[in-house]
Amino acid sequence: MDLQKLKNEDKLILCRKYYLAGFFLLPFLWLVNAIWFFKEAFRKPHYAEQSEIRTYVTRSIIGSAIWLAAIITWVIIFQLNRVSWGATGDLLTFVIPLGEA
Repeated sequence: MDLQKLKNEDKLILCRKYYLAGFFLLPFLWLVNAIWFFKEAFRKPHYAEQSEIRTYVTRSIIGSAIWLAAIITWVIIFQLNRVSWGATGDLLTFVIPLGEA
């Protein structure tokens, strides 16, 4: 999508939609929102809707960072403790590796 072709009001609406969609367990949309609208929020000359776009982009970056930290934490905990969790660890595993480390 080329943001250059959109009016500033439409950019704000699109940015807001991606930000709100991220709350429905779709944090990837926050990352997309931050990447797409970063230049609009921080590098373009000032226009009326820019401050709201900047707010949504900043919150999207923070939300993406929190989700990324949570996922990395979960993966580390799971990988270190899967064997000791016994049957529960096996139920949470999609592919059960053979053997034990």
